[in-house]
Amino acid sequence: MSDPYGRAALPEPRGPVSAMLREALRRAPHDLPAGPPVDFTGTDPLTDEDLQLTLFLCYELHYRGWQGVEDAWEWQPSLLAVRAIAERRFEEAIRRLAGSQPTVSPDDLPAALHRLTTDDEGPSLGEFLRRRGTLPQFREFLVHRSVYHLREADPHSWGIPRLGGPPKAALVEIQMDEYGNGQPHRMHAELFRTTIDRLGLDSRYGAHLDAVPAITLATNNAMSLFGLHRRLRGALVGHLAAFEMTSSLPNRRYGDALRRLGGDAAATRFFDEHVEADAVHEQIAVHDLCAGLVRQEPALTADVLFGAATVLALDDLFARHLLGAWAAGRSSLRSTASELVHLSAVVSSVPRAPVTARSS
Repeated sequence: MSDPYGRAALPEPRGPVSAMLREALRRAPHDLPAGPPVDFTGTDPLTDEDLQLTLFLCYELHYRGWQGVEDAWEWQPSLLAVRAIAERRFEEAIRRLAGSQPTVSPDDLPAALHRLTTDDEGPSLGEFLRRRGTLPQFREFLVHRSVYHLREADPHSWGIPRLGGPPKAALVEIQMDEYGNGQPHRMHAELFRTTIDRLGLDSRYGAHLDAVPAITLATNNAMSLFGLHRRLRGALVGHLAAFEMTSSLPNRRYGDALRRLGGDAAATRFFDEHVEADAVHEQIAVHDLCAGLVRQEPALTADVLFGAATVLALDDLFARHLLGAWAAGRSSLRSTASELVHLSAVVSSVPRAPVTARSS
């Protein structure tokens, strides 16, 4: 049996650049072929499958790496040059998407973050799943989320060595909770693994990369972009803050949705844990982490708001993708044939619970 914590298999390419890169990674580290400038065919970097997979291929080298790929590729100069081209297009796109943010003083940052997150009027994926989502749709949702949740907290941990003093302590406090406070079975990634195991899905790290579309990769690539660039440390902590500030209510709805669909306490524990934990994390992230950082470095205030606006905007696009696909009667996944056959086959295996009416 394969190691569920090991490296992911290289995903299939989605265009000429990711095909070139994937083929190169299967061999010993070497200079990538010189030639015409790297180009991507998609008009929107956020939905360009080739660009987003290229970034994900590069970024994963800084996490667990890929099966059969030598570790020395991580800092290979010509690979980093390809990554930089894709990153420039991606960062330009998310800055356009996030829009301009108001100029605020460091003292006003907490209030500005609260305005930003409470004014968000994007579609409620959690409410749809709670009220009307089907079991196959909920499984699709988990397939999308598995890309992040099976390595939950890792992208934001890049911020720890980039901070000092109270903000560093605040980030460590949040991350310790994410990692189960030293108890492996309480790690949030492990709780999620239990959830998808209970629903009959493959819980190996990176198992569903070929199935998810560019927008799902983009939500993950944004975290890696912020985490791997010291100049974007303000955006990284703003991203984490908005992530925590907008997590409790959706996770309550996801837990209720899964209970309605028959999930037992083991299946819903991941979502139930986030309802309580993220309410606490919100206060630490806003006041101790973000406000603490801009007290030290006032020039990062705008970056913090940019990072917060990015997670909200990307989550909005992600929700619209799923809800739009389901409204049209189709899957939200890319390669669905084998996935959906498996989903249908295991419906009867989900632990059943009484269906009860639940409030928002």
